[in-house]
Amino acid sequence: MSGFRATLQQEVLSARRERMPQVLLIVFLGMVSVSSLIGWLTHRTVTSVWETTRAAGLTTAPNPFAHAASLSYVKNVVIYVVLIGALLAIVLGVSSTLRSRKSRTTDLVLSRPVDVAVHLGAKLTGMAIWLGAILAVAGALTWVSIALIMRGALSAGDTIRLAAFFGVAWVFLLVFVVVGMLSGIHSRRETSALLLPIVAWSVIVFVLPQLGTAALPVSLLNPVAAVPVEGGAFAGVQQIVGPFALGEQFKTLSGAALGTGSPGSLGLAAFAIVTALAAGLLVLLGTRRDHLRRDLRD
Repeated sequence: MSGFRATLQQEVLSARRERMPQVLLIVFLGMVSVSSLIGWLTHRTVTSVWETTRAAGLTTAPNPFAHAASLSYVKNVVIYVVLIGALLAIVLGVSSTLRSRKSRTTDLVLSRPVDVAVHLGAKLTGMAIWLGAILAVAGALTWVSIALIMRGALSAGDTIRLAAFFGVAWVFLLVFVVVGMLSGIHSRRETSALLLPIVAWSVIVFVLPQLGTAALPVSLLNPVAAVPVEGGAFAGVQQIVGPFALGEQFKTLSGAALGTGSPGSLGLAAFAIVTALAAGLLVLLGTRRDHLRRDLRD
């Protein structure tokens, strides 16, 4: 237990000192902090145009934001989690295992009767705590920014919804932490250790959704999951690749958590993300001792 705690504490300390994750962290928190303002400005602009159009007698349609959820201001945070947050998680995972291989601390640790699964579990737990702290700060920034815009505190229900959203984001990002750790363990070169999980992320977030929905790449930057095409070859492909498009599944769960709505099955979305995390953990914790002690070629 003392070894587990020591590894966990060292992982949290190292994650705070890594330069590349720090840059992504600053960008992520910066975008989250202004997300509510961007959402508010969008609502205000659209409402202003609607009022002008209605006054001119050009429309009788209701205000498009008349029944919008109070947390709709933060919908853009969904995209920031999928893009910046996932990259941050990958870099954290890769840096953790590469750091140990480059400094040869893994060899020192494994020279003692230490279980590999316990060692890797401690490293993952440390990063999970650090990632949870980051998302807690992001949640606090979001809560305060919405309260300032609405000139009043959020209700208990909205606060719970916001917490649920960041909880879902935490589980989603842990998938990419595990992917990064696995790449850092098994890659022969330092450059490929970072490149391979980023390629995998781009396939999951951009390629797979297009195969099943025929959506344009730019439309995948929408915080709402792309609507699958009904009938034809695309529908069949969607049945196969849809569950693996974790970014779209996260959007579905986020829409439910924030009350903004999103197409897709909540059960399938939750099952896909939890299964991906469980599969990654199974592979990670089953890593052989000799794999952890391999040298980098560069």
